[in-house]
Amino acid sequence: MTLLSRVLGLVRDIGMAQLFGLGPVMDAFTVAFRIPNLARRLFGEGAVSVSFLPIFARELEHPDRTSAWRLASAVFTLLSLFLAALVLLAEAGLWGLSAFGDLGAENDLLVSLTALMLPYLVLVCLAAQVAGVLNSLGHFTWPAFAPVLLNVCWIIGIWGLAPLFTAQETQARLLAVCIVIAGGLQLAVQGPALRSYGYRFTIGWKEVRPQVIAVLRGMLPVVVALSITQINTFADSLIAWGFSAPEGVEGTRMPLPGAPYYPLRSGAVATLYYGERMYQFPLGVFGVALGTVLFPLLARHAARGETERLRTDLSLGLRLVIAIGVPASAALVWFAEPIARVLFQRGAFQPEDTLRTARVIAVYGSAVWSYCGVLILQRAFYALGDRVTPLRTGLLAVGFNFCVNLLLIWPLAEAGLALGTVGSSLLQLICLTWGLQHLVGALDWSHLVRTLMRTLSATGVMLVAARAGEHLLGVLPVDLASPDRLLLLLTCSAVGFLAAARLFGIEEFWLLLRRERPPEP
Repeated sequence: MTLLSRVLGLVRDIGMAQLFGLGPVMDAFTVAFRIPNLARRLFGEGAVSVSFLPIFARELEHPDRTSAWRLASAVFTLLSLFLAALVLLAEAGLWGLSAFGDLGAENDLLVSLTALMLPYLVLVCLAAQVAGVLNSLGHFTWPAFAPVLLNVCWIIGIWGLAPLFTAQETQARLLAVCIVIAGGLQLAVQGPALRSYGYRFTIGWKEVRPQVIAVLRGMLPVVVALSITQINTFADSLIAWGFSAPEGVEGTRMPLPGAPYYPLRSGAVATLYYGERMYQFPLGVFGVALGTVLFPLLARHAARGETERLRTDLSLGLRLVIAIGVPASAALVWFAEPIARVLFQRGAFQPEDTLRTARVIAVYGSAVWSYCGVLILQRAFYALGDRVTPLRTGLLAVGFNFCVNLLLIWPLAEAGLALGTVGSSLLQLICLTWGLQHLVGALDWSHLVRTLMRTLSATGVMLVAARAGEHLLGVLPVDLASPDRLLLLLTCSAVGFLAAARLFGIEEFWLLLRRERPPEP
């Protein structure tokens, strides 16, 4: 289901590129959508996976699940009230800006799109909470299917409804409404599954007040630390919006000390969005899914004091990250330009836009393995009850990202913003690894290094196969279309990596295709 959602998300991004290209409308839409999407990470998935679920899981151990349902009802209600109040305040502020401020056409569009999409914030966060409850009950299908509905509604809006209008601004507002409708469907579709497990909404919360307080106390450090990558990319978008020259007036100077030129052109926010979507594909399909499944296992080991088993399963998770993340990073760097051209270069998306997007894809994509590794290490800290260390490293990463952004935005444009996110992820990975070893002892470095060496060798074979495919296409008498060329090159690369993975004995890669665990090192 996660793979289906990511594929449909890719289709939707192709449609968005065709409809809006790289321009101010796509920039405004991207920034507006990032706000509820970031809230989903902060108040939905982050809080569910770490702060709420361990306490809820303990309540499920009681023969009578009444206290568990009361806890879930209390958290659902408090979250709904908090988010609804937040949205109302934000809507009032946006209305004031629009009514009494002279914002200009681009900023006015951003305000209107944000106002339209804010209700999605409440719906998607509640849907994430329900998904977390279902996951703790061992049910994964409907929660994983919910994001599919978002992409389906979005795709219907792009190809079914948007062509009925000619103005890009109107099309963008229509898609914003489709997103809100999708949020309602994401929440509604999971309701019957939750009820089938016996859940009934209750208002008698007095007995679970201590558990509710524990959830609230644990939320803030957890949700911030888990969302550092999203916070960094959101900050990148805001910086890109503020540092982009207004449409049609490139070459003007910024109202800053020294009056520097604007370092970015219109479309920088959209460029970052498309680049992020490419690295989020392997991260979402593999990294997030692995973290979702691994966290309850690590939490059980920590609760039972089984430190050795925790290290073993954590080592397995990190080896899986290496076996998938390293070749995924190499492929995104190597194929960045043809991927951008084949997926996005049509309609309003021009060849120059392809080159800009390819540079960002290559930079973001170079650290897929790091993003996945950070996600797994954070889950290990939370399983051990340490919420402070991930928060500290996360805040350090945010500060590092901001400083690097300001240093690199003028020489490297939007690629400099992407490079800041990559560097902050590497910093997090190093700090979390060092800190975790002080809690559980040394990781199984011999096995990790062996997996890394084998994976690097297999990745080298993959790139040689890709280069051989490119040479073959150069001597063939037939001139293939771009999609066919990319498909052939990806096939050559995949065959080369799979053969090398079998030859070099990368057992972690093949574990993904079977149910049994590999032999212990």
